[in-house]
Amino acid sequence: MVSLGESVIFAVSDSIGETAELVARAATVQFNSGHVEIRRYPFVTDIEYVKEVIEEARKLKNCAIICTIVLPEIRKSLVELAEANNIPIIDIMGPMIDIVSKITSIKPKLEPGLVRKIDEDYFKKIEAIEFAVKYDDGKDPRGLAKADVVLIGVSRTSKTPLSMYLAHKRLKVANLPLVPEVSPPEELFQLPPGTVVGLTISPEILYKIRQERLKALGLSSDATYASMDRILKELEYADGIMKKISCPRIDVSNKAVEEVAARILEIIRRGEDW
Repeated sequence: MVSLGESVIFAVSDSIGETAELVARAATVQFNSGHVEIRRYPFVTDIEYVKEVIEEARKLKNCAIICTIVLPEIRKSLVELAEANNIPIIDIMGPMIDIVSKITSIKPKLEPGLVRKIDEDYFKKIEAIEFAVKYDDGKDPRGLAKADVVLIGVSRTSKTPLSMYLAHKRLKVANLPLVPEVSPPEELFQLPPGTVVGLTISPEILYKIRQERLKALGLSSDATYASMDRILKELEYADGIMKKISCPRIDVSNKAVEEVAARILEIIRRGEDW
C-alpha cells in the first residue's frame, strides 16, 4: 500500500483549475482521499509552463495528471509530453468539446475561463437586481451613493421599469421620485457628475398615463394626482431640481423602455453633463 502523501494528482488548467480539482477530489474521495495529494496548476497557457508541470511530475513515483485545457495546442503538448514520460493523464475538456461540437455543428470559442466569466456575470446581474429592488422609489437614500446611476423624475416616468431593465445589464440603479412636498435627500446633491439622469415627459401624455392608472386602481379620475394643474406643478418642480443638479435629461414621452435605457447607457459611457 502506498504511504500517505506519496500519490499526487496534478489538476492542470488554462483557467483557474477549479473543475479539474473538483473532479479529482470526487474520484479520490472513493479511496479515502487523504492518501492522495491534489496540486492545482492554474493558467497554464504556454508551452514553457507545460514543460514545468511535466518536470515536476517526473520527480514523483506515483502521480497522474487531470487537465481541463481548452487551448488545443497547449492541451496537445501536455498530453504528448505526459505520455512520452509515462505519466498517466486524463483530458476531460478535449473529448467533451469534440462531442458538443459534433452534435451541434458549432465551432467552439476555445476561450479559457468562460464558465467562470458566465458565473461572475450571473451573480453581478442578481446583485444589481437586488440593488434595484432595495433602492426603488427612494426607499433608502443611502443607496444613492452606492449606485452606478440614479434616475429621478415625477411619478409615472418609468423609473422602476428602467431600473430593472438596466439591472439586467449589471448596473446598480437607484431611483427617486420628485414630489414638490418632499425635499430630495441631501445625498442627491452630493453625487458626482454623470451619475444622475433626469426623466421628463410631456404634460399631456403624463395626464393620460395617470388617468389610466387611476382607472386601473378603481379610483375617481377627479383625483388631484391626475389633474393637469398638479402635473404642471410637479413637472416644474422636477425641472428645477434637474437644473440645480445639472444632470442630463431624457424625454420618455412615447418611448419604449429599451430606447430610453439605450440612451442612459450612452450617457453613462460618455459621462455626459447637462
